[in-house]
Amino acid sequence: MIQSLNLVFCGTPQFAVPTLDRLVDAGFHVDLVVTQPDRPKGRGLEVVSSPVKQRALQLGLPVTQPESIKNNDAFRAQLTNLKPAGIIVVGYGRIIPRWMLDLPPLGNINLHASLLPKYRGAAPIQWAIARGETVTGVTTMKIDAGLDTGDILLQQEIAIAPDDTAETLGPKLAVLGAKLTVETLRGSQTGDIHPRKQDEAQTTLAPILKKEDGLIDFSRPAAEILNRLRGFQPWPGAYSKFRGKNLQVWKAAALDRTVPSSELKTNGDRLLVGCGGGTAIELVELQLEGKKRTSAQDFLRGYRPLPGEKLGS
Repeated sequence: MIQSLNLVFCGTPQFAVPTLDRLVDAGFHVDLVVTQPDRPKGRGLEVVSSPVKQRALQLGLPVTQPESIKNNDAFRAQLTNLKPAGIIVVGYGRIIPRWMLDLPPLGNINLHASLLPKYRGAAPIQWAIARGETVTGVTTMKIDAGLDTGDILLQQEIAIAPDDTAETLGPKLAVLGAKLTVETLRGSQTGDIHPRKQDEAQTTLAPILKKEDGLIDFSRPAAEILNRLRGFQPWPGAYSKFRGKNLQVWKAAALDRTVPSSELKTNGDRLLVGCGGGTAIELVELQLEGKKRTSAQDFLRGYRPLPGEKLGS
């Protein structure tokens, strides 16, 4: 008979919440939830708890929020005294130190939102969409000292829909990953999990997003620009400049039309812009700096782009 395991759960974002829920529902004993400290957020800089902390408190689970973990003697003593069978890590946001890796018999098991070794790093969901992938998935792996380099335990694929954004794909992967984490723990108990090394030749990276990643380069083909727009939601989004002001592009669509790169064209009440390789996109929803989000039709009525006028300046 499979015994219920005592676990420590380390996580911070909403993506990690379904896994925490699934572990509790499956009967595992989550002795401690470790999450990032409360942080100021929003225009009012109100101090907000992480989604994982909020859910843990609803579930009646003990929570700790250390500022650092590598050389934190009190935190180390706390985990050592708990004697967890395993530590589950989902988007915690801290590098796991060697002493934590060596502590539990089952090791530190991480849920990662890609099919490793593809898209190692902080933003795997965003970069998978931005680079035009049609399939992604989730991986459970045993954490080692590298960046997402540990042995693969289990994986499961999922299709990326043509209209998926990072905001719509993330919750799907979170639910899929929660189920896979429970399967991984059960398989680890029964000996049915056979870890395998990652194929380093297949490695791609998904670095943390920067504001400049959202800047639209109209020399890129239309398909690539649209993929980046979908992937970089809600931040950094996709933006350019119009008449010296920032222009956020919220929605755009593919277009079978040739328009010079970055040049604006009107077609009735439709607004088109040229991209690389003789391609173009239709701008559907926009927001000029200091103004409200608006349709392309309203934008045209308000600003009347001139013949040959371009974005990016």
